[in-house]
Amino acid sequence: MSTTSTPSSADTSDARPSGPAALPRVAWIGLGIMGSPMSENLVKAGYEVTGHTLEQGKLDRLAAAGGTPAGSIAEAVRDADVVITMVPASPQVEAVAYGPDGILENARPGTLLIDMSSITPQTSVDLARNARDKGIRVLDAPVSGGEAGAVEAVLSIMVGGEQADFDAARPLFDALGKTVVLCGPHGSGQTVKAANQLVVAVNIEACAEAVVFLEKSGVDLRAALDVLGGGLAGSTVLARKKDNFLAREFTPGFRIDLHHKDMGIVTDAARAVGAVLPVGAVVAQLIAGLRAQGDGGLDHSALLRSVERLSGTEV
Repeated sequence: MSTTSTPSSADTSDARPSGPAALPRVAWIGLGIMGSPMSENLVKAGYEVTGHTLEQGKLDRLAAAGGTPAGSIAEAVRDADVVITMVPASPQVEAVAYGPDGILENARPGTLLIDMSSITPQTSVDLARNARDKGIRVLDAPVSGGEAGAVEAVLSIMVGGEQADFDAARPLFDALGKTVVLCGPHGSGQTVKAANQLVVAVNIEACAEAVVFLEKSGVDLRAALDVLGGGLAGSTVLARKKDNFLAREFTPGFRIDLHHKDMGIVTDAARAVGAVLPVGAVVAQLIAGLRAQGDGGLDHSALLRSVERLSGTEV
């Protein structure tokens, strides 16, 4: 970019780029474990990001990263070209989307609303239908990769909606993740995310059972997990969660509470289409049991605690 041009008297301090190089203004609603680093990655990519959440500390963090805090949803979205939501579940999506203070009543017609929360497919379908009446386009775009994937901008993003809207959002997605796929019409992204959560939960449970089996057998656990990770038993789950298992460190990257919610989504969705998930049903109950024992705020790798309790070896 040239530094030799002189601004004309018509230039203003808040002028934005125009033409093909202009980036859309983004409103980000929900600055939690995932939302904060994701919104910050958009700021790093050059986007103007205005964020809203209920915790002042999270707003301060966004401001420190170069974003703009907003005191309300209406304030955040009124001038946005794109609104992104990243909140815990369907009730929260409905709370921020609907009502006089919500997104649909305050965003401009033509705005693209991208919901990156993990919610029921039907909630996404309903949101797209209701937003259409306001002239607002919608994509459901849940993610996988956990906090580390959000921080490193290597998330997998599964999208439901119209091709044209997906194409418009693709540069944003590319600033947040490495695997970005349009999976079908509205709700399809959430259906794929439900399947993702099924696979992840079963994988974590298998890893947890292997850890207990190996330790009870007297094997060097670190060595065993290293060699397992290099073979067919290797997985992203094992790579990401190995240190959690070794150190019994369960600071949440993705909470048991949220995985419990997601297993409810996949169980209900599978029942609706007549799919039988016998292993998934068992793991869903193990997650529910862990939550009932007070571990809902821990990382989902804490499924190891459940296996240890069943085996009489809890540390």
